[in-house]
Amino acid sequence: MKSKFFQIPGVDERDPPLTVARNLKMARSAHAYVRGNTIQFYEWLDGLDVGALPEGPAIWICGDCHVGNLGPVADANGKIEIEIRDLDQTVIGNPAHDLVRLGLSLASAARGSDLPGVTTAQMLEQMIEGYQQAFDAPDGQLTADLPQTVHFAMKQAARRSWKHLARERIADADPIIPLGKRFWPISGAEKRDIVRLVEAAPVRRLATMLRSRDDDATVQLLDAAYWMKGCSSLGLLRYCALLGVGGPSFADMEMCLMDVKEAAKAAAPRSAHADMPLDDGERVVEGARRLSPFLGQRMRAAHLLDRPIFIRELLPQDLKLEISAMSHGEAMRAARFLAAIVGKAHARQMDEGTRRGWRTELSKSRSRTLEAPSWLWSSVVDLLVSHERGYLEHCRVHSSAAGAGAAPPPRSAP
Repeated sequence: MKSKFFQIPGVDERDPPLTVARNLKMARSAHAYVRGNTIQFYEWLDGLDVGALPEGPAIWICGDCHVGNLGPVADANGKIEIEIRDLDQTVIGNPAHDLVRLGLSLASAARGSDLPGVTTAQMLEQMIEGYQQAFDAPDGQLTADLPQTVHFAMKQAARRSWKHLARERIADADPIIPLGKRFWPISGAEKRDIVRLVEAAPVRRLATMLRSRDDDATVQLLDAAYWMKGCSSLGLLRYCALLGVGGPSFADMEMCLMDVKEAAKAAAPRSAHADMPLDDGERVVEGARRLSPFLGQRMRAAHLLDRPIFIRELLPQDLKLEISAMSHGEAMRAARFLAAIVGKAHARQMDEGTRRGWRTELSKSRSRTLEAPSWLWSSVVDLLVSHERGYLEHCRVHSSAAGAGAAPPPRSAP
């Protein structure tokens, strides 16, 4: 089966195009390389001397806390907040790891915007200040100024409806997911297991809850496809499932789209004696409920083809932040605001004494010329250097694929 410029792979032919897509995505920019290379971050972390980073309280952390993993998220009632939106790597771990990963991502975005080097230091100062301020009222509204990127994303999210989502994901008004660069065919075994998944009580209840339907409303699978989406997760099982809720006729149904994704073992180091679910799907869902309540309430864990997965309904308001060219002022606002979002997610898991102790720890190790911990600055600088070297080498190795005219992977709709 062919699209105009793309040979749609068969079920047994997915791995090569997925590998090419991952490599090309990471070659787009140094920031894209940082976002897609979680493993290099944790290899660097594993090589640190003991005590190089402070040991924060053992809480649920994102584990892959970069700019692209934050964005507008809607709850079951359509209310929108900025939350962490990708929890594949979530574990009970050290919150300092999220701070370093976010600092690296912000610094990489600043370098990509051709801002002077001093901007990186100032961004880290704003980042720590925003993070700590979130501890003052972890359950309240953030007072940090909205960066233009976030303001635009929130406005866009508020305006989006099911029609926008359907236009991006399905073919016209037909209950069909169109095959092409993004969606690929599935096997009979995959479809049978997805049908079984949809008919199971947890997924049926999830679909009816989000559609304001009775718990006993009919839920059926209308179509499903393999979904070529993401970067570091390319190669794991991922499907888009189109469900019909209610009935009895198609005209009476409400449609919803479900994202079904394999939950792989987390690379992020967990705290010793952490009481976490052993099942990776349950780990992701539990971390989401702690860190991103709007998202967590819309997720369920299950198994598909004997692998752990998690499933969530795709809502039109869910978008990821895209930060490209930034001014100095926008860089400062972005660092402060996004760190405050992470701080709020961390702080709500701590009691008052723990919050106070962690804030005190973050106020230490500062120099006369930098209002941010020296360990954060040195970590981000080391990581920038190693990732820049890795990015250039990645581009050299994979330039043949790009030079041969390989079509770049589609920019996924949020």
